[in-house]
Amino acid sequence: MKNLFKLTMFLVLTGLVAAGCGKGERSSTTGWKYNDTEWGGFEKKDYEGQVTGPNLVLIEGGTFMMGVTEQDVTFEWNNIPRRVTVSSFYMDETEVSNIDYREYLFWLGNVFGESYPEVTINALPDTLVWREEMAYNEPFVETYLRHPAYDDYPVVGVTWVQANEYAKWRTDRVNEMILIEKGILNNNNDQKDEDNFNTESYLAGQYEGSVNKNLEDLRTGGERRVRFDDGIMLPSYRLPTEAEWEYAALALQGNQTSPKDERISDRRIYPWNGNTVREVRRNKYQGQIMANFKRGRGDYMGMAGKLNDNAHITAPVRAFMPNDFGLYNMAGNVSEWTLDLYRPLTPTALRDVENHDLNSYRGGIFKTKELDENGQPVQKDSLGRLKYRYVEDDEVAERENYKRGKVYDYLDGDKESEVVYDYGKSTLINDQARVIKGGSWADRAYWIVPGARRFKQEDKADRTIGFRCAMTRTGSPTGNHMKGGNQFGKRKKQKRKYK
Repeated sequence: MKNLFKLTMFLVLTGLVAAGCGKGERSSTTGWKYNDTEWGGFEKKDYEGQVTGPNLVLIEGGTFMMGVTEQDVTFEWNNIPRRVTVSSFYMDETEVSNIDYREYLFWLGNVFGESYPEVTINALPDTLVWREEMAYNEPFVETYLRHPAYDDYPVVGVTWVQANEYAKWRTDRVNEMILIEKGILNNNNDQKDEDNFNTESYLAGQYEGSVNKNLEDLRTGGERRVRFDDGIMLPSYRLPTEAEWEYAALALQGNQTSPKDERISDRRIYPWNGNTVREVRRNKYQGQIMANFKRGRGDYMGMAGKLNDNAHITAPVRAFMPNDFGLYNMAGNVSEWTLDLYRPLTPTALRDVENHDLNSYRGGIFKTKELDENGQPVQKDSLGRLKYRYVEDDEVAERENYKRGKVYDYLDGDKESEVVYDYGKSTLINDQARVIKGGSWADRAYWIVPGARRFKQEDKADRTIGFRCAMTRTGSPTGNHMKGGNQFGKRKKQKRKYK
C-alpha cells in the first residue's frame, strides 16, 4: 500500500511538472506566457537532465587529497599531496577497446577514404609498438588490433593526439544517433567528405542531413532544427583531466562512513582498500591479485595452473572487479592518457594560486570560432568541421580572469617562474609532454597507484598506453534525480541509457 501511494504521488508530481512547463506557464518576472505562439513563442524547456551516454558512468564530484599515497621512491616530488575539488563528470567504465577503435577506423574509411585517405592513415594505431629487439612479439603486430580474439582488449599504440580525435568523432556519432532515435534525422549511410554529421556544424546550420521531422517552432508556427539550448545533444567526449582521472580511480566514496557524513574511514593507496595488491576480504576471491601488472622480474602472470592475473599482456577491458564508482581497470592493464600537459609542479601545488584548487588542470590554450563579418561561423572545412583560431594575448590584455591565450607554462616554465625547460639537453619536458596515469601490464605495483604520474610525448605511442573518455556533467552534480539542487530530495537510480 505504501509503495502504491509513493507511485501515485510520483505520477501526480510528474504531471504537475509537465503541466508547469506547458502552454499556460508564465514568466515570474514579466508575466508573459511561455511556449505560446500568441505571446511570441519564447520557449522554456521541460528539461529532464543530461542523459548518460554510451559506456559512461556518472562520477559524483567532491573534495579529495590529490597526490602520492605511496613513498616517493623516485624522489621526483612531482605530485605533492594537496586538497582539491573536482566537479561531477562522466567517465568511461572501461578503456576504449580494439573493437571500439576499429569501428572508428571503419567510419573514417567510408566517409573520407576516397577523397582523403590520409585521414584514416593518420588515425591508425602504431602496431609496431609490439616489436622489441630481444623478444618475439611479432605475432601481436598483426593480431592484437585486428583479430577478433582481442576485440574486447584495450587498444594500444594510440597517441594522445589520436585519442583526442577519436573523442571528437565519438561525440558526433553519439549526438547523431540521439537525433535519429528521437525521429529528427533519418539514418544516413551515404555521408561523404564534408557532408557528414558534425555536432557544431549542425548547430551552426552548416549541415542538413536527411531530415525526418524537425521540432515545432513556437515563434513562427512552423518547424526548426534542434538548437543548443534544447539540451537534446550531449557535451563533447574528451580525455579526462589528471585530477578527474585520479579522483575517479581512488573512488573514496566507498570508504564514506555514512551517507549522512562528510567523513572517509580510510585513505586508499590503490583503487581498493588495504595496503596490498591482493583481495583481503574473506570471500571466494580472497588472496587473488586485484589488477593486471608485472608482479616481479620476469613474472607477468604467474605459474601455469595458477595464473595470478590471467594475462600475459593486456586483459579484457572488463577483467577484474570494478572500483566503487563502477570503473574497470583503473589500476594496471594499460596506462592511460589524460588531458594535462606535464610539469613537475601541478597548479594547486603552488601555494599562491589558491583559486586553482577547483578542477585543477594544466594545458589550457584558448580557442575561438572563426567568424565572418556578420558574426557567424565561416564555412566549415573540407572534413565538415567548423574552423577555430587561437586567442592572442593582446585580445585578453584587459581581462581580469585571464591574461594569456596559451597558459602551458604558467608559473612553471614562463618568465615569472624563472624556470627554463631546455628540451633535449637538460630535460625531456616540453609543450608536447602529456600526463599518463594508472600503470600497465608491464609495470610494477608502484605505478598502479592513482597518485603516480609519468609523461610521454603527445605524438608518441606505446604498447602499454591506452585511454578512456570523459564528459562534463551539466547541471546538478548529483544526477537527474535532484533538479534544482534540493539536497533533501530522495535519490533515484541514475539513467544509464538515453531514450
